[in-house]
Amino acid sequence: MAYNIKEIGRNDIKNPILIEGLPGIGNIGKIAVDFIIDSLKAKKIFEINSYNFPHAVFINEDHLVELPKIEIYHKNLNGRDILLLAGDIQPIDESSCYEFCERILDIIEGYGGKEIITIGGIGLQQIPENPQVYCTANNSDIIKKYKSRNLNNNIYGIVGPIMGVTGLLVGLSKKRNIHSIALLAETFGHPSYLGIKGSREVLRILNDKLKLKIDLSKLDSEIGKIEKEIMIKERDLRKLKKKEAKPKMDMFTDYIG
Repeated sequence: MAYNIKEIGRNDIKNPILIEGLPGIGNIGKIAVDFIIDSLKAKKIFEINSYNFPHAVFINEDHLVELPKIEIYHKNLNGRDILLLAGDIQPIDESSCYEFCERILDIIEGYGGKEIITIGGIGLQQIPENPQVYCTANNSDIIKKYKSRNLNNNIYGIVGPIMGVTGLLVGLSKKRNIHSIALLAETFGHPSYLGIKGSREVLRILNDKLKLKIDLSKLDSEIGKIEKEIMIKERDLRKLKKKEAKPKMDMFTDYIG
């Protein structure tokens, strides 16, 4: 199989909600989900490696190499299971992305999960002072569930294709009758910009709707750590992609998601 999914320990999980936050424009989703994982002290339950990930290794803080990977974390909160999909990369091409999303949906379906939230960014030509968060979904019921004055679902004509895992999970999950919604925050479209403000607005919505009880004031104190980690790995992947003879999907700057 193209994806090696390693389960870590036995996991008694029922009817979970999956929240996805992988690298994308402004790294909106990655920042938000990494912060939730740290705040809730979520436990890693799956580690995913693949030949469909970038052919490179990262140097970690111990000065040792590590393969690119995507991970799933778990937290039971108020009697409800939450899964968090996080990582430093996305699959490198279209077919790999489809296969990856199907494998993730297999896991969610196996646990009886019926709801997915994906998080991404909308690139603007200028830095937004007060970023808006838009949403779209694979059915109207889940939009009604998450709709609030801070979440705008008038998205047609404003947002183009949502590419990558952020978009495909929502689209493919419809075939499995899993209700899915994408939360997309405005951010500056420059490749080196981190959308901290946009991530915070998404976190406000999730904090309210899912009762996460996370302290958003701590996001400011984590910015330095988050920025260092993301920017180092993003820089290294950019150098790698410039050397590619065949163009690949730019997982950081060329799409909404």
